[in-house]
Amino acid sequence: MSTKQTAIEISDLSFDYNGRNVLEDIHLRIDEGSFLGLVGPNGSGKSTLVKCLLGLLTPKSGNIRLFGKELMSFDQWENIGFVSQKANSFNSGFPATVFEVVSMGLYGKVGLFRFLTRKHKEQVKKAIEQVEMEEFMYENIGQLSGGQQQRVFIARALVSNPRLLILDEPTVGVDAKSVQRFYTMLKDLNVNQGITLVLVTHDIGAMTQYVTDVACLNKHLHFHGGTAEYEEQEEDMMSRMYGHDVQVLTHNHDHHHDHDGGQARD
Repeated sequence: MSTKQTAIEISDLSFDYNGRNVLEDIHLRIDEGSFLGLVGPNGSGKSTLVKCLLGLLTPKSGNIRLFGKELMSFDQWENIGFVSQKANSFNSGFPATVFEVVSMGLYGKVGLFRFLTRKHKEQVKKAIEQVEMEEFMYENIGQLSGGQQQRVFIARALVSNPRLLILDEPTVGVDAKSVQRFYTMLKDLNVNQGITLVLVTHDIGAMTQYVTDVACLNKHLHFHGGTAEYEEQEEDMMSRMYGHDVQVLTHNHDHHHDHDGGQARD
């Protein structure tokens, strides 16, 4: 019987801000090959947890391990890709092409002022193809839609061939038509390329079609399990997490459920 390797292991994690507890006693294990949807209301600590994972914030207490290594001594950051809320952040005059933005993901390896080799250029092109943006390769990123820009940022994260990709509310500012295609692309990266994904989102309904696991956070971790188990408990859990009754709307979706209730603004 094979045992999955752990991509992220969080134990006894707490974090406070100006004396206010934001995260309390978080225990969370994410296996390699998982696609985790991390959900919770405004102020629930989702982004704080991500910043702790990336070493940008120091927890009050607890422990984080990435691929079996303590965060404090972890030095393989090329294995971690991160995509933040960047949609619509470029004005139309921003002077960079899609190719140039994606190549920025290699600067940690090749140095800011060194020329890209042929191999590096091939890596950039491959990453752009992975997100189906090759026809825009030499377009100015400021001319693209929010959804197209986010695909470029994912390509920038993919160019170093990461094992883990963390996305913090990536569909903010992205039109509804593009969101489903966006999630389909993420699912492909998970299933066909074996990349472990952590998706922080308010899009509770749509994401259950694509993720393998769900974690519900509101200061404490209220739930972590598979999608089927989550769907069985969703309405009661959302009511407990959001502090009031939440009506979950269910639709058939290729043998999956699409839940539109329980969404909140971050």
